[in-house]
Amino acid sequence: MSVLSVDFSGETFSVEPTDSFTIGREGDLAVDDNPYLHRTFLEISCANGMWWLANVGSRLSATVSSANGAVQSWLSPGARLPIVFEESTIVFTAGPTTYEIILQVKVAPYAVSNQVHDSVVGDTTVMPVRFTPSQKQLIVALAEPMLRREGVSVSNLPSSASAAERLGWSMSKFNRKLDHVCEKLDRMGVQGLRGAPGKLAMNRRARLVEYAVSSHLVSRVDLPLLDAGDLDSDA
Repeated sequence: MSVLSVDFSGETFSVEPTDSFTIGREGDLAVDDNPYLHRTFLEISCANGMWWLANVGSRLSATVSSANGAVQSWLSPGARLPIVFEESTIVFTAGPTTYEIILQVKVAPYAVSNQVHDSVVGDTTVMPVRFTPSQKQLIVALAEPMLRREGVSVSNLPSSASAAERLGWSMSKFNRKLDHVCEKLDRMGVQGLRGAPGKLAMNRRARLVEYAVSSHLVSRVDLPLLDAGDLDSDA
């Protein structure tokens, strides 16, 4: 087993296969003095010849993306998953703040095929759903702080009111389009965007940003959409 590297906001930690590594408000990586963040949220350890990432918190979830965004998992409380690619990105939100952490291993059980790499970074897309231009604008408005970041960092999630103002929309228009975006992604199996029947999850904006950025649904090249005006009148 090779050493695992943890990269957060310019800080790099090396984890030996014989060690475990905790991430949270406290722990080996003290991410932030954020009261919404668990004291111990994530734990990295080695077992059965593989690295594992476990969510040891009780409320927060994390989005884990690998293979250039082609492979993505939602790590809910009590769950764990193997780290099988050379690089994985962890994105999670606690209160109004979103965090990104990079995990790297030199020797990984799986590699990204050229076909998958080209489908993610090229002009084609593996997304089985399409959005109207204004729906794409909404996603970019919510993800703007994450998209404008330089590398691994911390960013603040904009409120619905701030994102609506950024686009020049009314709150009713913004909420209507947010409903439709979340419903589309929910139908394709993206978890965490809806609560009980008839009740949208409170943290759907955070989950939408995590998914959109980690899966490369939106990227920095989409930022000009924010200044393009009202592109359509569709819901």
